[in-house]
Amino acid sequence: MIHRTEEGQSALLEKKSESTINPRKKRSGGDSPKPTDLGLTAPTQEAKNYVLDTNVLLHDPAALERFKENHLCILVDVLAELDKFKSEQTERGANARRVHRRLTEQFSTADKVTRGVDTEGGGTVRLVIYDPASCPKNSDTLDRFHRVFPDRERVDHRILAACLLLMQYNDAPVVLVTKDINMQLKARAVGIDCQDYLNDKVDAREVSNYEVCRIEVDPSELHRFASTGELPISEERITGVAINEYVLLGAGEKQTIPARLAADGRFVRLNIPEVLKIPDGQSLKPLNLGQRCLIDALLNPDISLVTCYGHAGTGKTLVAVAAGLHEMFNRKYNGITVSRPVVAMGDQLGFLPGSLDEKMRPWLQPIHDALDLLMRPTTPLGPRRKQQKTSGAGGAPATIKKPYELLMEQGILEIEALCYIRGRSIPNRFFILDEAQQLTPQEAKTIVTRMSRDSKLVLVGDPAQIDNPYVDSRSNGLVYTRNRLKGQPFVAHVALNRGERSELAEAGAHLM
Repeated sequence: MIHRTEEGQSALLEKKSESTINPRKKRSGGDSPKPTDLGLTAPTQEAKNYVLDTNVLLHDPAALERFKENHLCILVDVLAELDKFKSEQTERGANARRVHRRLTEQFSTADKVTRGVDTEGGGTVRLVIYDPASCPKNSDTLDRFHRVFPDRERVDHRILAACLLLMQYNDAPVVLVTKDINMQLKARAVGIDCQDYLNDKVDAREVSNYEVCRIEVDPSELHRFASTGELPISEERITGVAINEYVLLGAGEKQTIPARLAADGRFVRLNIPEVLKIPDGQSLKPLNLGQRCLIDALLNPDISLVTCYGHAGTGKTLVAVAAGLHEMFNRKYNGITVSRPVVAMGDQLGFLPGSLDEKMRPWLQPIHDALDLLMRPTTPLGPRRKQQKTSGAGGAPATIKKPYELLMEQGILEIEALCYIRGRSIPNRFFILDEAQQLTPQEAKTIVTRMSRDSKLVLVGDPAQIDNPYVDSRSNGLVYTRNRLKGQPFVAHVALNRGERSELAEAGAHLM
């Protein structure tokens, strides 16, 4: 049995504390991680270092393959933010899971993920760790940054601080890529090169220019086109005109005829009826050149995708629905489906009660309004006369159903939300997607790939009216689809620039 004196016990405690506590302090201070272990040093100094913000990966998971021979930096703080979204049953949650899977595949053979692994484009991707407690001594620039933005736990500030550290340890340029406008302003304020993610953004002129292109021809050529309905023109004279694009053939100031460039390089005459007739309903007549071009594209059996831009009141939805009903009643399609994304403008009123159809009714009400207007029986203006109510079962008053509601019961007409389209295959339907500018590029791709043979997809919307916080006028699904599929022989695009709703609506669209 061993006996210890008080002096021996105190000496033993001192020795224990030195061997357990002090060594940890020495390791944290003396054995601080190297810049390479934190991902601060790039594998080579010839290529740029691109730091991706969380919103870029949520917007396009394929961004991991978009930077070719450059070095891609993913902060562990970005991975933590992605982790918050991965359980969502939304497109955003699916994108977060896709990023995690892709990074796991890329790093599966790496010994040290902070040293970087090669990508298919010839560059590298690596994880970067920013930890103020374990990072090397801060530079004057980083100290000044912390004085300007003292909140070190905020993810945006940690990303910016990591960019400054990367600039300190690399000779090659460091670029922050983010879709957050406020983040871009903060980055530029502290001297960080910052860019928006432009891979899926279209040229600004494609969104702002709604005018019909004019092609000058000789009076004899215009006369021949008017008599025969077609006109071949050399490629040099139609540079920049895409297949199925609508133009004005002009000979002088007042002599113009609208035409469409066919896939074989000929200009052909528009083939549209005088009015779109809806059985037992209203007839719709095109009121301007843009609506005539849109109807020509909607009724053309060789065109399976139509995209349409137009501000409020130009008749995008109404003309598309009228053409769909016209084609359906002429037995060109088995039915018509009208849908729109569920994106609210401003504050929401909370959860809506009732069944799925009742919940979706407020979102789809504009489509019901268009159908009600087109399929309403022709009646004289003025107050309606009272009609004798017929009795239903049990003597209760019978509910008079609207004509389009009868078609919905038969499955010929579908009005549904866009939430449940993934996995569907849609054959022989006239599919209209209203408010398509609210879609992300990935959602637009999902919809386009749902279309089966003999179906037509119509995407209509106004790129200037966007309530989805994850897209803008140049990166939404509508303009993305138009830009990526432009020039295909089965794709047409029309821009409407003249409002027909009312003088008030037209003035509001341009002046407010």
